[in-house]
Amino acid sequence: MTASQDPPPGDDEHTREGRRPQPPPYGRPPQQRQGTQILSIIGFVSAAVAILFIPILFGLAGIVLGIVGHTRGEPLGKWAAIAAAACMVVGMVLGALATRALGS
Repeated sequence: MTASQDPPPGDDEHTREGRRPQPPPYGRPPQQRQGTQILSIIGFVSAAVAILFIPILFGLAGIVLGIVGHTRGEPLGKWAAIAAAACMVVGMVLGALATRALGS
């Protein structure tokens, strides 16, 4: 009836010395936004408005909103910025054609 020399479960050299084992050196997983993509949606709306009304203002707003949405983890942010840039160009061309037609 001698006492066992084995330490109790959960008692190892790290916890006896007052230290806890460190977690493995993995990076944090990228955070994915689980909510709505509000900035991307507003960017797409700005892109649509840029076709007919003040394309330089609404196009740039859509580009900025798309980029900010993309950096915040919204998957559609990149596409909102691309759509806003394309709609800005189309709006400027339509505006130039309308000015030319009305001026003649």
